[in-house]
Amino acid sequence: MTIVGSLLKRGIGLTAVIQRPKNNLAKLQKKTLIKLLNKARFTQFGEKYHFEEIMNSALFSKDKEFYTKYKNNVPVYDYNKMYHEWWHKTHAGEKNVSWPGKVKYFALSSGTSEAASKHIPVTKDMVKAIHRTSIRQILSLSAYKNLPAQLYEKGYLMLGGSTKLQDMGSYFEGDLSGITAGKIPFWFERFYKPGKKIAETRDWSEKLDKITQKAKDWDIGFIVGVPAWIQVLMEKIIKEYGVKNIHEVWPNLEIFCHGGVSFEPYKQGFEKLLGRPITYIETYLASEGFLAYQTHPDSDMRLVLNNGIFFEFVPFNDDNFDADGVMANKPETLMIDEVEEGKEYALLISTVSGAWRYLIGDTIKFTNKKNAEIIITGRTKHFLSLCGEHLSVDNMNKAIELASKHFGIDIREFTVVGKKVANTFAHHWYVGTDDTVDAQALTLFIDQTLSEINDDYPVERKHALKEMAVNVFPASTFYDFMEAKGKTGGQHKFPRVLKKQDQITEWESFLAKRKAY
Repeated sequence: MTIVGSLLKRGIGLTAVIQRPKNNLAKLQKKTLIKLLNKARFTQFGEKYHFEEIMNSALFSKDKEFYTKYKNNVPVYDYNKMYHEWWHKTHAGEKNVSWPGKVKYFALSSGTSEAASKHIPVTKDMVKAIHRTSIRQILSLSAYKNLPAQLYEKGYLMLGGSTKLQDMGSYFEGDLSGITAGKIPFWFERFYKPGKKIAETRDWSEKLDKITQKAKDWDIGFIVGVPAWIQVLMEKIIKEYGVKNIHEVWPNLEIFCHGGVSFEPYKQGFEKLLGRPITYIETYLASEGFLAYQTHPDSDMRLVLNNGIFFEFVPFNDDNFDADGVMANKPETLMIDEVEEGKEYALLISTVSGAWRYLIGDTIKFTNKKNAEIIITGRTKHFLSLCGEHLSVDNMNKAIELASKHFGIDIREFTVVGKKVANTFAHHWYVGTDDTVDAQALTLFIDQTLSEINDDYPVERKHALKEMAVNVFPASTFYDFMEAKGKTGGQHKFPRVLKKQDQITEWESFLAKRKAY
């Protein structure tokens, strides 16, 4: 047992106890909102929506008067509305628009549903907040009792976007992972891989090749990234060195920290690349901020309630969202103490980057309200309810996970298209695997599984939803499609649902050209 590792592990344990969050979640969130309002009250946004008045209400009034005022004064926003009304001025270099000062960095994000890139402001305060939450996550490792002390001296491989940002004259733009990795604390640099030089590489394939060539020289203990691309990287490394599994190259690999998409559909294939079990830790880091992370083994992610983000929760139902997932102008919104376990909510966030009552686009469920623990269930626009089947991405992920286990196959990607066929409806699944599987048997299994886990699905299958089909392709089909769209890299995810006609046409045309039907 190394001396440095032992000291780090002991220090992490002591610090985690000292910094353990309090259980009065509403109070934490109230303090967070007060800090946000106080800092932004003299911005254009703050003056228009009377932030000082709302802040004074929060400071001197009892109960929820402050939140009532906040809801009444400040409208809800999605990205398009926020950019059109406010962020376009920030993007043009104007100061004090929705957050004090001038914004120097913008994260490029297309999410999984939009064709054009979004420009999300990333302020200095947001970078600091993300780093604080990242440190808290490292401190939380004290709860994982089985981790060896020497782990804390090992390399920390972060597979993200280029740290060499695009210089646009008055600002810089790039992936959030590239922005934050380029500003890591100096004390962390000795642990950080792939290092500054490789991290600057913009070409994704070239970056993976460079990491593969250096992999044998590193002693990696932690890996951070999107599951699909981490899996691709590990396969390249295993092939390059002619080994059976990644632990023959990185014997001290103990932790995979994943986010961006559900890990469960990837787990079956991922574990084939390991020499022994490792610890999985889930995170919720979006372009708009670091929202949640897993603090204990066998628990779900905990929302970060006291670090620059104020959360509101919109019941994800027909009263607040239309059939296309578009939010109502005045939806019902709740604070953290008003939510219920097991119900689905869309997230609104107000942040230190000048987002206010901003629809981030994800849907979540609380699994433990007392500890603010959540799971991500999907996207507001990524669900299928053509005729009342109410099929969520969470349902789809579960069906794919169980199918992988049942057939013993590695399903790397999938997407689902909903269609109207004559007077009825159909679901067409596109599944990416390099393993052999009977498409008809897979179709039957997924259909039966969905009938078991979703009460509405079997009812509609008997009536309006007359067709359900599964098409199986090599996993490379999905990656090649993303590459053709210029969307390779750790921040890009293949959408689990294709709903817009132009998206469906583009995908099916691509498949037709490859003679994949």
